[in-house]
Amino acid sequence: MSAVADKAKEFAKLDVQVLACSTDSRFVHKIWQEQELSKMVEGGFPFPMLSDAGGRIGAVYGVFDEEAGVDVRGRFIIDPDGIVQAIEILTPPVGRKVAESVRQLQAFQHVRKTKGAEACPAGWEPGKPTLKVGPDLVGKVWTVWKPNE
Repeated sequence: MSAVADKAKEFAKLDVQVLACSTDSRFVHKIWQEQELSKMVEGGFPFPMLSDAGGRIGAVYGVFDEEAGVDVRGRFIIDPDGIVQAIEILTPPVGRKVAESVRQLQAFQHVRKTKGAEACPAGWEPGKPTLKVGPDLVGKVWTVWKPNE
């Protein structure tokens, strides 16, 4: 969460709302914020922290571990229409790469801006070529997309 907090300005520039959610109570969140997160990132975690007591939210998103009674780590990109566009679920020993979340948000926003006329290929970064979606692209992706360039 500190890595996400560290990118707060980038999320703000993208006009993205970040929410954290766990089965911990708001009291545990408060202590965690004061005793841990605020020492890792100046100002602590700047986004809302939701309490999912009982795991109802986690169950809807498929991350609630009923046996352990906790939500496992998940990251969901939900578009302005409420459609889940991307999901990443990781077990605790492996952390996320927040820069990849930012890159994916930029790609989804680009596709939305073009109303689906352009697609962002694997590894796409802002300013790099996109694919023009349509029948003319079928069987010819290799002529316009060079993944190593």
